[in-house]
Parts: sequence; structure tokens; C-alpha cells
Amino acid sequence: MALRKTRTYEYSEVGFDSLSAMRLSGLEYMRSMVAGEIGAPPSIGDTMGMSIPKELDYGYVTFEAEPGDFLLNPMGSVHGGFAATLLDSALGVAVHTSLDAGLGFTTAELKVNYTRAIKPNGGKLQAEGRLIHRGRQMATAEARLTGIEDGKLYAHGSATCFIFPLRPQS
Repeated sequence: MALRKTRTYEYSEVGFDSLSAMRLSGLEYMRSMVAGEIGAPPSIGDTMGMSIPKELDYGYVTFEAEPGDFLLNPMGSVHGGFAATLLDSALGVAVHTSLDAGLGFTTAELKVNYTRAIKPNGGKLQAEGRLIHRGRQMATAEARLTGIEDGKLYAHGSATCFIFPLRPQS
């Protein structure tokens, strides 16, 4: 019988601040969130062990995450969904930083290329996202997932995002 472990973590259920998003640009919103001035970091960060953005600018973001043994696939390496989630997050934040006040986005297409297996004890990874093109209704971005200690590329991907006007939520 396999050894069973328990994993617990805390997360904030406070998330998107629609009123702030109506008055702040995407970059201003992200910087305010990172500074703790509005909302809270999305709960996916706590769930997946992602840091808040380390670098954040118009069309650019980096953050870190550390894989663990709670993310394994049947082959004993880290499930590809971990890399896909990190890349999707970096791609989305890169797009988010380009938005004007009152605009939102959603991922329409995500493409992920895996280049090597991620081991559960392989050390921290850095996700780096860059905006490639921003139009009125669509944006594209690219991202890379590299090992912080070994510098190796573990996955890379791209996304197309739809841009739309936000509706204030109560």
C-alpha cells in the first residue's frame, strides 16, 4: 500500500476587484494587487505554489513556482498541467498588463510545448511571459518555463486572448 500524505494550505477567497478594474489600467491593477492595496492574489497561486510576480511591467511578467510530490503523474514526474498552468498564468498576466481600465480578457487558445520532464525535487522554476501583439479585441503572448538553478527550458507556450469590456459587479 502506498504511503499517504496530507497537504494543507491557506488561500484567500477574495479575488478580482471589479471596481478597481474599472478605474485602473491592467498594469496599475496588477501592481496594486501585488502591493496588497486591492483584492488578493488569485487562489491558484496558493494552490500551485506560485509566487506573486517578481518582475512586472507593460507586457512582461516573471514569477516562480516550486514543483512537489503532490503534483505527480503516473510516470512519477510532475503532471503537465502544472507547467500548463504556470504558462497560462504568465501569458495571461502579460496580456493583462496591456489592458486599459474597464477591459478584461480570457484565454481563447493555449498552446504548450513540453521540452523535458519536471521532477518533483528539481528546484524552483521561473515562468516568464511576454506580450507579442495587442489589438482591439485580441492579444497574443509567449511564455517560457525555465529552471532557476539549472537554466534549462522545461516548457514554452503561446496564447491568444479575447479582450472585452468589463461589467461592474456588485
